[in-house]
Amino acid sequence: MTGSSESTDASLTGTTLAPAVSKPSLLSPSAAPQGASVAAFFDVDNTIIRGASSFHLAKALYRRGFFGTRDILAFAVKQGRYLLFGENDGDIADVRSRALGLMKGHSVAEVIAVGEEVYDQVLANRIYEGTKRLLDQHLSAGHQVWLITATPAEAGELIARRLGATGALCTRVESVDGFYTGRLEGEMMHGKSKATSAGALAESHGIDLTESFAYGDSTNDIPLLNLVGNPCAINPDSRMRKHAQTVGWPIRDFRGKRRVARRSLTTASMTGGLWVAVLVIKRLLSRSK
Repeated sequence: MTGSSESTDASLTGTTLAPAVSKPSLLSPSAAPQGASVAAFFDVDNTIIRGASSFHLAKALYRRGFFGTRDILAFAVKQGRYLLFGENDGDIADVRSRALGLMKGHSVAEVIAVGEEVYDQVLANRIYEGTKRLLDQHLSAGHQVWLITATPAEAGELIARRLGATGALCTRVESVDGFYTGRLEGEMMHGKSKATSAGALAESHGIDLTESFAYGDSTNDIPLLNLVGNPCAINPDSRMRKHAQTVGWPIRDFRGKRRVARRSLTTASMTGGLWVAVLVIKRLLSRSK
């Protein structure tokens, strides 16, 4: 309907029509400044890959005996308490300790090999084509493309390489002489840590954050999206969608007809990025965020 016809209708009815509210538009990567001074930061789980990438890695590790049924049951109890009573710092610390303990003494090389297998057999078929096109547009514009995720480095860096991205900022588990110690290197790549790491990367790589882009699906990604001049919610959960609508961020949903009420449970949103335990629990409980 044109503006003139709206005025005519309003005069006939004696009412005043409110102007149509346009949806926020996302700046096209090709319309942004070209070159490596611009970066695009992509969350991974439910933004690039449908579901939680680390869940599939954890499942493969479980089949190889990295942890057992009793471990899963112990984590399930903690997850049940979360679903009933909300997040508890004590439970988070306990799950973090258990999850890291499961990896202690295992070979980094074995996990990398399992990750390659999981990508080829599972993850490559779960990539959202819409997000992949967006990522490729940034690469074509000469932008730096960084994945930023609570997923462990062994998986996150593999995904970045396969997608042709510049690199990945991930959670890192300490290793000595090729074997995991059961301790973290630095912080979990979760929430504010994403923004802190992206800010440090921008400073060291000459990135202009005011011209840069960030994409994420959950409230865990809000600090990262707040950091850049071009934020966008991709495949958002209900809380992220509400926030994006409130602050006026563009929203893109590439789930199509596969979109369902249940959403994949990610480690980052539930326990600060505990990459093994909670992702296994996700399948057992078959619950959404």
